[in-house]
Amino acid sequence: MSQNDTSFTENSGASNEIISNRLKGKVAIVTGAGHGIGLAYAARLALEGAAVVIAELDAEAGEKAEAELKNKGYSALAVATNVTDPGSLDEMAKKTLDTFGRIDVLVNNAAIFSTIPMSRSPFDEIAIEEWDAMMAVNVKGAWLASRAVSPAMKKQMSGKIINISSGTALKGSASRIHYVTSKAAILGFTRTLARELGPYNINVNCVAPGNTLSEVNPDESTLSFRNAGANDRALKRTEKPSDLVGAVAFFASPDSDFITGQTLVVDGGSFMH
Repeated sequence: MSQNDTSFTENSGASNEIISNRLKGKVAIVTGAGHGIGLAYAARLALEGAAVVIAELDAEAGEKAEAELKNKGYSALAVATNVTDPGSLDEMAKKTLDTFGRIDVLVNNAAIFSTIPMSRSPFDEIAIEEWDAMMAVNVKGAWLASRAVSPAMKKQMSGKIINISSGTALKGSASRIHYVTSKAAILGFTRTLARELGPYNINVNCVAPGNTLSEVNPDESTLSFRNAGANDRALKRTEKPSDLVGAVAFFASPDSDFITGQTLVVDGGSFMH
């Protein structure tokens, strides 16, 4: 439910020498963190001092990510998690609390995208089953994950929930309407959840990435698709996971304590608002 593998070293967004301990003593959960951009988020949060929970459907990938983090001296826990299953998410939250005693950050990263055929389909040719699967993971999954961690955050009277949307939701990209719709839903979800959880001192914000090259050894069609995004940007280069992790770390940190309900677009100046 996340994109393909990416390197911890290349995509953490900064070297150890310039990373602060803004998240020391905090516990961060990243869904879909066994691969791709989610793995990069987890690596950066660990660099910032957080204990990181890899909530990943692919149990083998999650365990590999946990081992890599621990080998670098960080605290990590892999939990096999299906974000469409409320029971699975409740168990993930319980294991997090049993292991680390608290939940401070949730990054709702798990999503379906890379499994969508690269050929774009008109809205009336998309299979109903594909539409339903997209909504179940990308929208319902964020809701269920937030619901699972909110009791612990409410008890603490603190927490950071960071949702991941997409620049496509702001630009109204043609085709793949189910993906774009799911990511547009996350914008409204973020604002509404921020209102509901604000009284508990819980911040809810959103990052909207642009077209990002997160795949290892991409084929020519994937590489062409990712690189094409540079043509629409003010900053004329391909976006990488390392370009995104700083925004997530900022929203997870005390630096954003008085910011909530906001969406930060990180796309090199493709969409400006």
